[in-house]
Amino acid sequence: MNLKKGFHWNIIKQFPTLFFLLTTAIVFSQQTQDTTKLLNVRYGSKGFEFQTKDNKFLLQIQSRFQFRVAAPYDQDPVTYDDIDLKNQQAFKVNRARLKVGGHAFEPWLKYYWEYELSQSNLLDFRLMIEKWKWLSLKVGQWKVEYSRERFISSGQQQMVERSLINRPFTVDRQQGIELYGHLDGKGPADFNYWFAALTGTGRGNRENDDRNLMYFGRLQWNFIGDVLDFTGGDLEFHEKPSANIAMAAITNRSPYTRFSQSGGGNLEGFEIDNAGQYRINQFNVETTFMYKGFSWQSEWHHKYVIDRLNADTKTNMRGYYVQAGYFFHEIADWFPKNLEVAGRHSEYRPNTDIQQELQMESSLAFNWFFNGHKNKLTSEVTYFDFHEASLPYNHGWRFRLQWDISL
Repeated sequence: MNLKKGFHWNIIKQFPTLFFLLTTAIVFSQQTQDTTKLLNVRYGSKGFEFQTKDNKFLLQIQSRFQFRVAAPYDQDPVTYDDIDLKNQQAFKVNRARLKVGGHAFEPWLKYYWEYELSQSNLLDFRLMIEKWKWLSLKVGQWKVEYSRERFISSGQQQMVERSLINRPFTVDRQQGIELYGHLDGKGPADFNYWFAALTGTGRGNRENDDRNLMYFGRLQWNFIGDVLDFTGGDLEFHEKPSANIAMAAITNRSPYTRFSQSGGGNLEGFEIDNAGQYRINQFNVETTFMYKGFSWQSEWHHKYVIDRLNADTKTNMRGYYVQAGYFFHEIADWFPKNLEVAGRHSEYRPNTDIQQELQMESSLAFNWFFNGHKNKLTSEVTYFDFHEASLPYNHGWRFRLQWDISL
């Protein structure tokens, strides 16, 4: 039996046992005393919450489902020929998540884990010590805070899915340890920081392939003095402008040139899979702004891939996206209050030495919020434009409709 699959199956099998223990404890407590004297039970922003009266323990349970229709295909094209794919319309449950979090013993000792039910993947499991605002510690597995677009939950995106450049530049989930905090100075002297040492081999890998770890750092300047949450769109309708600029960098040596929810993998042209073969150095510059229903975010990425087993051959990659959204009801009363219009443009160069190779994506989306990001319907139309050396440009359209709901 595959050990990972066996581990995931064991988790699933434990749910009936955990449910039995919970119900047994409740029944027993009812026989001894009123449970209302021990627990507060409610439904909040993170699902069903069970909290002890002394706030020593908090358990939050939430599920999320994402239903998607796409034509003529769903996944972003990766190569020039992918745009010509036809008759791959999709109607599927794209994501099905179980989220469990809270704190134990003290409010500042927090925990969280997340499980993808449709693919049997344990996505996140982490323990956080957040006693001080300026210094916190995290251990476990999580999405590295390298890029805003990737770190924002798929259920809180403005568009149906992340941009074209997410695939080549994301660091995704890694296991390791991280220091982070919020340095809350007066006015523009307001910063957030993250520094981590990680295995650098992707989700589900507890060991490194060599002696080289992945090192990550991010510095975020909240120059107007307000921290913006990792969420898409200005659903809070900020009465004052809020903005930040962030810079992040990563260095890693491993067999991989890209990461995803599936773990480590390779970009096109990097198919050899040897321990420590690729040295990856990459950095990202971000901007974010929100004000009265208007939101803006952008990222500019640069990535160097050095092949240590083939004469230190270097490949330079670049990419960026710009994205904005607005609730037009703010300026026109006739426009539906729950409707947001959002747009995005992204470009990716797989190798800057070959100027003829360029991939572009332009998308327009409409979000109808029934209950914020917890219950929303998104429609999106995208135009792809791919260029390759010695070939005419290839282009095509895609339509997607998605319902995302958290319970």
